[in-house]
Amino acid sequence: MHRAFARFAIARMGIACFVCWMPLAAMSAEPFPSALDAHIRQGMARTQTQGLALAVIEEGQVTQVKTWGLRNAQGDALTPDTVMYGASLTKAVFAYTVMQLVDEGKLSLDTSIANYLPKPLPVYADEARKYAAWQHLAGDERWRKITPRVLLTHSAGFANFGFLEPDGKLRIHFDPGTRYAYSGDGLILLQFVLERGLGLDVGAEMQRRVFDRFGMKNTSMVWRADFANNLADGWKADGSVEPHDQRSKTRAAGSMDTTIADFAKFAAAYMRGDGLTPASRAELSRAQLPIHTVSQFPTLLPEVAPEKRHAGLAAGLGVIAFTGPQGKGFQKGGHNDSTGNTWVCLEQRKRCVVLLANDVRAEPLFPGIVNMVLGDTGMPWAWEYGAQDWAK
Repeated sequence: MHRAFARFAIARMGIACFVCWMPLAAMSAEPFPSALDAHIRQGMARTQTQGLALAVIEEGQVTQVKTWGLRNAQGDALTPDTVMYGASLTKAVFAYTVMQLVDEGKLSLDTSIANYLPKPLPVYADEARKYAAWQHLAGDERWRKITPRVLLTHSAGFANFGFLEPDGKLRIHFDPGTRYAYSGDGLILLQFVLERGLGLDVGAEMQRRVFDRFGMKNTSMVWRADFANNLADGWKADGSVEPHDQRSKTRAAGSMDTTIADFAKFAAAYMRGDGLTPASRAELSRAQLPIHTVSQFPTLLPEVAPEKRHAGLAAGLGVIAFTGPQGKGFQKGGHNDSTGNTWVCLEQRKRCVVLLANDVRAEPLFPGIVNMVLGDTGMPWAWEYGAQDWAK
């Protein structure tokens, strides 16, 4: 089964189809595994999932890109070039960009953000609309302990977003760097540091350093008018349709639009370490900070006793590292009310599965699909999504 994923090629099917795929020239005529195709079709029917896209990377090369279902309620087919919401997969791409800056000596992972900003962080009260309400940190000097590494490992002590706090005010809940708590505002703070401290345009940097470099022609951090030609709307858990959001601001935490064909290129380049020193590539997915919560959400959960923890689970830089039967791996998810994405990789033989869904009801299918492609990875699905049945 697994080797059947390594190579294939067939003539491209028309876009008015339930299944569309993108053959690559270097592949042989091996067909797509019928058992997996049937599993996905049956799972989509059972969960009423409307659209799902898959990419497979083997030995650091894209070997398959395939889609099933619809991109909108009008019945247009989801294709490999359909623009989909990347959600928090954006964070992994941002981290990759940051490590290029580290390689160039423009940023140090372990230097306080105070060293990069011309003024103390809480002074930037006027930045609330574009970034976050940093003024709410006034009086808590622990912000000076925050470094790029702390932000990329989700250990700044923030909630996911300050506006989700009971009083709507961003605060530091624990000493930075001491434990994991997922925070979009943490990534946005690093974006702020790069833009206000180093004078960079993060959207432009990601475009030049990643999207253009890897030929990701239909990927952007902000909305482009040409995306409307082949765009995915989303389906919520109740089956209602949510139009694709036209994001006008670069948000390092999750504004990226992409396609399954494009993100597959990034995933393959990531596994090869293109554009990074070997040390920086290794640093991205290294287990940097052990995670001791029973699940990822809600954020700021208490840490649990050792026997209840997920062994080998740790924060990498923009990804989650884990250890399983096949050795070291890493993962990054992306989610909103009408989006379900996951990217699971094994360092051994540079193997990955990417799943993008414009229907949040697809998420229960992810563990079974990943297992059929990669085998037992040890990916802690219960931590990622919470304790429930992920065997559908």
